[in-house]
Amino acid sequence: MITISRFTNYFATVAAYGSVLKAAEALHVSASTIDQQILLAEKEIGARMFEQAAGDLRLTAAGEVLVKLVDRWQCDYRQALTQIDEDQAVQRGHIDVAIIDALTDGFVTEVIAKLAHDHPGLTVHVQVLDNEEVVRKIVAGDVDFGLLLTPESTNELEIRASVNTPLGIAFEPGHPLHSNAEMCISDTLDYKPILPAPPLMISKRVTSLYHRHQLGARRFVTCNNAKMMRSLARRGMGVAVLTWLDVASDVGSGELDFRQLQDDHLKPLQLHLCAAAHRQPSQSARLVIRYFEAGMADIGFA
Repeated sequence: MITISRFTNYFATVAAYGSVLKAAEALHVSASTIDQQILLAEKEIGARMFEQAAGDLRLTAAGEVLVKLVDRWQCDYRQALTQIDEDQAVQRGHIDVAIIDALTDGFVTEVIAKLAHDHPGLTVHVQVLDNEEVVRKIVAGDVDFGLLLTPESTNELEIRASVNTPLGIAFEPGHPLHSNAEMCISDTLDYKPILPAPPLMISKRVTSLYHRHQLGARRFVTCNNAKMMRSLARRGMGVAVLTWLDVASDVGSGELDFRQLQDDHLKPLQLHLCAAAHRQPSQSARLVIRYFEAGMADIGFA
């Protein structure tokens, strides 16, 4: 291993073996070369590093101080080499990520932009899929990790990060519902509800929510694309029943307002960052996951 200086290598080896001769044999250098380096160091420091004891060399009090310092130097140096190796691997790395459609706007693009700035040699391939297909891709090892809503089973997944994304009602700024501090599903009935259709994951939840409250929603539009639903809501064509994740970017830009639905029987919905259980992520994947974890921390619903 390359060391910080020739002296630290010689000094640490003599301290370990308790002998200049044994250190010289281990390092394949002459004993006189090691002696010269140690004598020069002792002259500079102004204290002896070793003393004779029963035929061996033993560290003096000054030597004990120095050997602890050298050990820390060596440890820090090994860590630096590891970090350099990881950085070089990342610069040459490639990552495959699967995400759900709701993430094509907002924090994912911001995370990728930051990665491009910080690690320009890294390449990222993003696949936009439905929720169950994201799970299948992760489990099969076709992607390094994925972002998805609460899966039916997590047996083969390792959840690395999660954030709440409640179901709610999105509407244009200035809408009459803006004054409502709390919202229930019946509040949509008089304002042309725009409801999710299959295969959107929340479609079943929304339908069962209306049925549970024995409400016959006068559906203005049903749609299987969250972007289309958001666009209609932005134009004031109705109120869209979507998740916070679907509309977070629009709310941030002031194009939509959002109220969480209040219902004791409504199960919480979460966005998960998942990798395959029992599969070790690459160095590049671990770094990219950290970026995505930081991005997820900024989008939670308050």
